[in-house]
Amino acid sequence: MTVRLRGITWDHERGRNSIVAASRAYADAGHDVEVEWEARTLQAFADQGLESLARSYDLLVIDHPHIPQAAYAGLLAALPDGEGPAAFVGRSDESYRWQGAQYGLAIDAAAQVAAYRPDLLPEPPRTWPEVLDLARTGAVLWPAKPIDAFASAFTLSSGLQGADAGRAGFADPDAFAQAWDLLGRLRDLVPVECLAENPIQVADRLSGSDRFAYAPLLYGYSNYARQGFRDHVLRWSDIPEIDGQPRGSMLGGAGLAVSARTEHPAAAIAFATWVATGAVQRGVYARAGGQPGHVAAWADAGLDELTGGFFADTRRTLDRASLRPQHPGYMAVQDVACARVHRGLVDRESAAEVLADLDRMFATLGVQHAGR
Repeated sequence: MTVRLRGITWDHERGRNSIVAASRAYADAGHDVEVEWEARTLQAFADQGLESLARSYDLLVIDHPHIPQAAYAGLLAALPDGEGPAAFVGRSDESYRWQGAQYGLAIDAAAQVAAYRPDLLPEPPRTWPEVLDLARTGAVLWPAKPIDAFASAFTLSSGLQGADAGRAGFADPDAFAQAWDLLGRLRDLVPVECLAENPIQVADRLSGSDRFAYAPLLYGYSNYARQGFRDHVLRWSDIPEIDGQPRGSMLGGAGLAVSARTEHPAAAIAFATWVATGAVQRGVYARAGGQPGHVAAWADAGLDELTGGFFADTRRTLDRASLRPQHPGYMAVQDVACARVHRGLVDRESAAEVLADLDRMFATLGVQHAGR
């Protein structure tokens, strides 16, 4: 008897086509399981709570900062440990683990990286002074809508202080002051509409015209490095270096979770575990437009060639990425922090003013949470 599961993912070729193709391959391989997938917007993926989704779907492709709250509320099923953290790039596997249990599998890996047009810019900038010099020519874009402005502040603060931001307040004052100065300079050198744009919009602008050549901080999309995806191919590189390293990038990506309320837990968990294996990740999942989390895909020469060096050229950034605080109250703090960073940029507020508010917000996460 065929088991029918319902899944929810996010509405982009990377998040939709890959998991749909994997589901078909799973059925074709002889598993008597069919998965019907629906997709939600990228903004909903980042913001929408999981309580209603866990009631309606068996499988959920989710953003990892939701994990602690969802697990604490009993919305997600605990998953087998599988191949362990070393099987996934950077800290991707760790980001779906909370209080000793795994609640998601890192089927998609991403962090803020850099993108450029190789036909317009043979070599991308490697340092922040080089980025600002290029920006003065009018060739640079930067996605800086509230969530992305916050991500950039988190990335630079983490990189400059050499440790994850958001612990015991938000950041070291000196590191944040340097980060804020860099972001303010960037804001003044990119088009004003960047303050309302996300990484997909910036990648579309880079690949759709010859006016712009580079973006220093945006979540990577290997789709744009594949021939025929857009008018012009993008190449991707590590973020600008700090002390010789591309460190601190705020980890993103997407994980596959199983609802605690599914009527078919064994089938749902078996499918999720299968999708997260190296063979599937480097095979049907990646070939259908996915951006795998498994190291087998990141080390696959054929896949790297297909994506114009995306995996090899951004791997150092992923391995040195920063992780947001893992706490059931984090998403509520992030919501207000995004608005605060964006308002500070728009209103040209001082680093001290913005950091004082961010420190107060993130200090609430320093209280030990009484988990179940």
